[in-house]
Amino acid sequence: MSDEEPSLDVLHVDMDCFFAAVEVLDDPSLAGRPVVVGGTGPRGVVASCSYEARATGVRSAMPMGEARRRCPQASFIAGRHSRYSEVSEELHGVLFEFTPTIEPIGLDEAFLDLSGCHRLFGTSEEVARAIRRRVREVLGLDCSVGVGRTKQIAKLASREAKPRATRSGPAAGRGVVVVRPDEERAFLWNRPVRDLWGVGPKTAERLARYGIASVADLAAVEPVALERLLGKALGRQLHALSWGRDGRPVVSSLATKSVSHEETFPVDRHSTSELKAEVVRLSDSVGHRLRAGGPTGRRVSIKLRFADFSTITRSHTLSGPLLSSSEIAQIASVLLEAIDVGAGVRLIGVAVSSLEPLETAGGRQLALLSPGELSPDTGAPGQPDGAKPPPALARAEVEAAVDAIRARYGVGAVGPAAVVEGERLRVKELGDRQWG
Repeated sequence: MSDEEPSLDVLHVDMDCFFAAVEVLDDPSLAGRPVVVGGTGPRGVVASCSYEARATGVRSAMPMGEARRRCPQASFIAGRHSRYSEVSEELHGVLFEFTPTIEPIGLDEAFLDLSGCHRLFGTSEEVARAIRRRVREVLGLDCSVGVGRTKQIAKLASREAKPRATRSGPAAGRGVVVVRPDEERAFLWNRPVRDLWGVGPKTAERLARYGIASVADLAAVEPVALERLLGKALGRQLHALSWGRDGRPVVSSLATKSVSHEETFPVDRHSTSELKAEVVRLSDSVGHRLRAGGPTGRRVSIKLRFADFSTITRSHTLSGPLLSSSEIAQIASVLLEAIDVGAGVRLIGVAVSSLEPLETAGGRQLALLSPGELSPDTGAPGQPDGAKPPPALARAEVEAAVDAIRARYGVGAVGPAAVVEGERLRVKELGDRQWG
């Protein structure tokens, strides 16, 4: 049995430049060149970029226009969510060779709990190096691995393990970084406070106003003072993290809280009728994913982001489970009608939340949606179109048939008339224009 410190059981595996690396894997002619992946439209953002592109100042979440100015010689590639999902599944297959306790975080990273695995595979550091070799062997891609006592430490350690972008080309990283319990404070306290979970730009700015710039600065502040400054929950959380205390376990199965789709427009939309067509398109895909995944929901929400980047949400909660995509679309349309869109809308989203398994969701009275059925959480009541829809159960049966046709012939085989564009169906797919 390993004589390693038994608490070093948490690994964080993070793929290096994942989306860009997949594009290079599929097209070797891109190797050694700056590659930028994301939304290629006028409002696109960078999802991933190679180290050659990073050396010019390009980074994730940067507007694509800025990336083009910084690195005009790069290859700019529209993101392919379905391809990255396929490779991500292969990655998870590799990780499952070492432990069944895996908590995926997005497509390109995951936490692993190695407790109980050391007798088979050795120390956590040995497992980390074996994972890197296996990922390279199976996927042809590179990853960095952090090892620590907690999720916070392991995630920061994987960042330390990564390669660095330099003007002369990528500089190799350590690949694996292990942070032992007696090294945690030195490892944490020299870092900027924004490296801690829960510290976003606004929180970092607020802390800076009080002279708190590093994790060491934060650790020196009394918990009571942090609670007054940031609120009770966040103050306690950040004080604990600054001292290396993080009780969150690696959870192998995370329940989905909501299912949603969004669309960013290349040009602002000022018409409710135009936006309604998008609502139908988004609702169709949300409903399809809910039926494919098994859960149902009770709460429908819409999100609008305006030309000035201000964002609002409106929602409506039903007394029982939703039954169809058209029901989602109708409720979302009613919510939309109560909003003035004259200022111009750059993004619209539809979401269903309050999810639960269909078999435990119970039922509700099947009725036509009426203005009086909207509950106060809409924020503003609206009026549906005059035409009454067919009963919800009948709609659900029709959409189940649509799902079966799509499963056999593809998602573009059949769909609502509102998503027809020219001679094809413009069905919203997972990851479609995710980055603008």
